[in-house]
Amino acid sequence: METSWPQPLQRRVETLEERVTILEQMPARVEALAVQISQLRDEMRVELSAARSEIVASDDHVHASLREEIRTADAHVITMLRDEIRAGDAHVITTLREEIRAGDAHVITTLREEIQAGDAHVITMLREEIQAGDAHVITTLREEIQAGDAYVITTLRVEIRAGDAHVVTTLREEIGAVLTQSRVLYEDLKASLILIQEGLPPRKRPRQRNR
Repeated sequence: METSWPQPLQRRVETLEERVTILEQMPARVEALAVQISQLRDEMRVELSAARSEIVASDDHVHASLREEIRTADAHVITMLRDEIRAGDAHVITTLREEIRAGDAHVITTLREEIQAGDAHVITMLREEIQAGDAHVITTLREEIQAGDAYVITTLRVEIRAGDAHVVTTLREEIGAVLTQSRVLYEDLKASLILIQEGLPPRKRPRQRNR
């Protein structure tokens, strides 16, 4: 077996000198490293500032682009909404007009039917009232004429018997005036009734049954 002998003293001294040399060089290396680190910091600061400026500029550009795109999209959306609203309004207006026209036609038809029914009812009532009034007026006139004639005749007879020719003449004139006025009133009444009946629809004549 081989035995390991301790290194010679000279070799140890050389090793120590090399280590001391290395240790002596360490401050300079540390300073150089510190300088490099400082330069690296400065360069990094410059690069970071430039990067920040680029980021800010790109953000502004992105913001401007986004704003333009949003405005364009908003204008497009607003235009589409306006078109849709106008189309919807036109459809609603058309629908409302059709419904109003249909409702007006229905209302007009209903009113016409009600007016016609009411007119027929009113005409029937007027006819009945006119007929009843005519019969009553004719009966009244007849009674008044008959009563007046009887009174006049009686008066004439009395006055004729009394021999008052002047009174007889006066009475005859008065009787003639009364009769003329009665006839005029009767003719006016007939004319008024004819005018009223001409303004009404013609009456339906009852059919004569075959015997």
